[in-house]
Amino acid sequence: MPLSNLFRRKKADPELERRARLLQGGRITEGVIIDIGNDDSGAIRQVYFSYEVSGVEYESSQLLNDEQREREVDYSPGARVTIRYDPHRPTNSVVV
Repeated sequence: MPLSNLFRRKKADPELERRARLLQGGRITEGVIIDIGNDDSGAIRQVYFSYEVSGVEYESSQLLNDEQREREVDYSPGARVTIRYDPHRPTNSVVV
């Protein structure tokens, strides 16, 4: 291993940083699960959801993290979920 690798900072995962930022300081609204995406074993892997901010309806999708996969019953189609979004860019959102 080259000596320069010892001083190189590890690159943070931008998706994890984005989620952390929204979970910490994003505004809260209510959303609805529209659809789900399953993996080969049938477990929910991805959710498609909609939410409204200032009279504008948004739709997005998100891969569930490990903690959310443990509560996959909470993400069935039609379920109401809490959404955190960036007030300056409402399209930037995560399911809590």
